[in-house]
Amino acid sequence: MTIPDLLRSSKTIAVVGISNEPDRPSSDVSEQLMRRGFTIIPVNPRLKEWHGIPAYPYVSSIPEDISIDIVDIFRRSEFTPDTVRDILKRKNKPRCIWLQQDIINDEARKLSEDAGVFYVEDRCTAVEAALARVTV
Repeated sequence: MTIPDLLRSSKTIAVVGISNEPDRPSSDVSEQLMRRGFTIIPVNPRLKEWHGIPAYPYVSSIPEDISIDIVDIFRRSEFTPDTVRDILKRKNKPRCIWLQQDIINDEARKLSEDAGVFYVEDRCTAVEAALARVTV
């Protein structure tokens, strides 16, 4: 699978580490993705909601009947293996685990790949969606 193909065939993105602060990359990227038509599921244990959308503390706490195509992670590299372990608790695994630009972790990659989940790191979803001219 290629990144453009993944983005063109996806609709729902769970954003781990999303912030209500408009100057934070997680907020800006999520807003850009929403403008392209993606459904955003906010994930942050410190938020009740983001832009009026209910937030979940962890990906594993998102109800299983909500299908997630991509989990986009905005967390420091050293926290990504635990985040990936949480994601993989879901019976309905996402199609892709995506670490944002400048986030790289070999253990997170191995966990994802061992679970058969497509993995992307050190790339921005909004930039890649713009380059692929994706609108949902």
